[in-house]
Amino acid sequence: MNFGTHILFFIICFYFIINTIHSSSTNSSESNPDSFVLTCGVTSEARDSDGRNWIPDSKFLSSADSIPAKAKYQDPSLPSTIPYMNARIFTSEFTYKFRISPKTRHWVRLHFYPSSYSKFDPSIALFNVNINDYTLLSNFSASITAQALTQAYIIREFSVPPIQSDSLTVTFTPSSLDNDSYAFINGIEIISMPEIFQSVPMVGFSAQFIDANHSALQTMFRLNVGGQYIPANNDSSLSRTWYDDSPYLYGAASGVTSEADKNVTIRYPANVPKYIAPADVYSTARTMGIDPRVNQNYNLTWVFQVDANFTYVVRFHFCDYQVSKINQRVFDIFINNQTAQQSADVIAWAGSMGVPVYKDFATHVNDKNGELWVALHPSLSMNPEFYDAILNGLEIFKINDTDGNLAGPNPVPSPMLQKALSREEERSFAKSQSYSRSALIGGIGGGVAGGALVLAIIVFVKHKKRIDNGKKSSIAGWLPLYGSSYSSAPKSNGSKSLSTLGGALCRHFSLPEIKLATQNFNESQVIGVGGFGKVYKGIVDGGIKVAIKRSNPSSEQGVHEFQTEIDLLSKLRHRHLVSLIGACEEEHEMILVYDYMANGTLREHLYNSKKPPLSWKQRLEICIGAARGLHYLHTGAKYTIIHRDVKTTNILLDDKWVAKVSDFGLSRTGASLNETHVSTMVKGSFGYLDPEYFRRQKLTDKSDVYSFGVVLFEVLCGRPALNSSLPHEQVSLADWALSCHKKGILETIIDPCIREEINCNCLQKFAEAAVNCLSDQGIDRPSMGAVLWNLEFALQLQLNPDRPNLVAEQKANNAYVMHTKLLSIEEESDNGKDSPDAIFSLIVNPQGR
Repeated sequence: MNFGTHILFFIICFYFIINTIHSSSTNSSESNPDSFVLTCGVTSEARDSDGRNWIPDSKFLSSADSIPAKAKYQDPSLPSTIPYMNARIFTSEFTYKFRISPKTRHWVRLHFYPSSYSKFDPSIALFNVNINDYTLLSNFSASITAQALTQAYIIREFSVPPIQSDSLTVTFTPSSLDNDSYAFINGIEIISMPEIFQSVPMVGFSAQFIDANHSALQTMFRLNVGGQYIPANNDSSLSRTWYDDSPYLYGAASGVTSEADKNVTIRYPANVPKYIAPADVYSTARTMGIDPRVNQNYNLTWVFQVDANFTYVVRFHFCDYQVSKINQRVFDIFINNQTAQQSADVIAWAGSMGVPVYKDFATHVNDKNGELWVALHPSLSMNPEFYDAILNGLEIFKINDTDGNLAGPNPVPSPMLQKALSREEERSFAKSQSYSRSALIGGIGGGVAGGALVLAIIVFVKHKKRIDNGKKSSIAGWLPLYGSSYSSAPKSNGSKSLSTLGGALCRHFSLPEIKLATQNFNESQVIGVGGFGKVYKGIVDGGIKVAIKRSNPSSEQGVHEFQTEIDLLSKLRHRHLVSLIGACEEEHEMILVYDYMANGTLREHLYNSKKPPLSWKQRLEICIGAARGLHYLHTGAKYTIIHRDVKTTNILLDDKWVAKVSDFGLSRTGASLNETHVSTMVKGSFGYLDPEYFRRQKLTDKSDVYSFGVVLFEVLCGRPALNSSLPHEQVSLADWALSCHKKGILETIIDPCIREEINCNCLQKFAEAAVNCLSDQGIDRPSMGAVLWNLEFALQLQLNPDRPNLVAEQKANNAYVMHTKLLSIEEESDNGKDSPDAIFSLIVNPQGR
């Protein structure tokens, strides 16, 4: 062959390989006759946004007694129109039948989008779902569940063992609570899978095992611990979705997250098949932190809301890529305050670093609150080299009871949601009464209208009873991070932006309520003014303080920013993000209601204020809190969120001086996995704008990092980002600080109020973090995770000034900072004590005991 022929041959082979990979990842059901991916209520095949092919359900129907229907409304948070915008509705018992191998376990995934379909109200859809001899759902209401979990759509995943038949039947049966109830389904997945369950030891009973491999199980939680959301198409083996674990962490001591260094390869041993969990799960982790004494005094804990009176399999995924020897990191595992495993040593189990292992334990939950606790704690009795613990992934599966039942009750909405729904229900009923009274005065139609009023009352009481029955004996709802808009949520009169709210977390205030709360927008209640408009202090519900942001009609920030703020904050919950309570959109007003931040903005405590200056330790802790909030936006949510307006006026302080990032009106979701940036019109605040973003109009999460670098220098120097009254070279704080740092005179521009407080090692680490943030090109800037690590390290240096030999040899990558060479700390006397604040991200103490 000549050179050209070689090149052509290579291209053809490359194309064939890529095409094969694509086909296997997107059309697994097409190549596997034992798997089925159905979109319901349609007549032709279609692909979803991930490229997966869904076939119509029509050839699997056992009879014609069903109704295909299309949703009236497409919620913007739906991941794809396929399979959610079409449904099949059943007003009587109906069965799907699938020809399968009787020797194979199968995933069964049911997709529900509780929207309005033709004449069918989603609130009256109450039904059971059975699969052969197993009950999957009983008296299930997708509407109630979506409201309680603040989600637009619901996915229920089950794992069914091999059945004694070559047919798998899925039966939908409307509940008998009311004659007008119905069942519906949007999508069904039947996916053959290898047997991934075995006999599992029962926690607290040394000789008792649960026979999980002959049981049906429901997936309750599947978490990529310490890592990001992993979509189903990135778990090519079994099409599973993995979520971030941070919403389930208990308490403020959340440990630290990390990612394996690029030179660490995840190597699956013979006894751990690759389909157990993807390599992305094993290459990230959550550990406890640097300080051994702090680690000895707390547990790394997750809390999960589950259905009471069921047994659960808890699967732990481990892969230690930080240490390489036995007895370097040894810890105990607890489930519901019982010891599941003593002296867990991942390296001893795996044989070497970078090798995955997993461990299963079973526990019975009979707590009436339905809580399942998982905790890790250093194993003190083993005297390990590092007092630390590690976890990479966690799965929790519910096992069917002796009757073959997996069904739990519908969740109860949170108290805030219940209050919001009851208010809207009262308003709707009051309006119907008012309308009926008007009709009665109509003269000729009075008798008919009176009858209509009586009928309306009967229907309302009947509907209320149905909803109450659907909630009967329900457990308390667990609010997930990945909640999204609920299309059937109550809407304000005339509201357009509010119509897509996740009616859940965002309460709908009426304009009279807002006026009452602010004394009719009295100027004496104004506590701030921003680009959106004025911010008022308000009182709602008889004494709860709130901050009320009212749009200025002449403001450049209008409907889009209003909607963005609502959409994002309705779905996000984090200790270091300001909480949105509700909104109002009536009579051309756009109003947002937030938690009241008693100590105002960070800026008003730094300069141009009569308020007492913050101490250096306070400033450091505030910067760390803000960094945690931004790090969560960049990596903890389902999609990367770029704030785009990070500045000291958008960092608020509550009554305990906890920092919370606010003002998401300019925020954007980040690039997808195969993109590096988002092309967008430049928005933000001068003095904080990323120069690369300004030049190229290409937005990345590193744009927030640049802005945060300016914030760090504001905190250090106690001056504005821009000050036109200063000499030309000093107008921009970013330029001036970089110049001073380069000349070695940074200490001369430090805020005099704190100059004497700062430890020199702490200043060096803090300045290093700020300077790196201000790199001209985004690729040279650290991630927010790396910035957070450096700030927490700086706090350690400030709190421990008597440790001159504290040295870190860090090896940071772009996503998180991870250390293969570990921190060495000289031991203090026994009299020394460390603050709980000493926990910081991404290093461990290797000092032997």
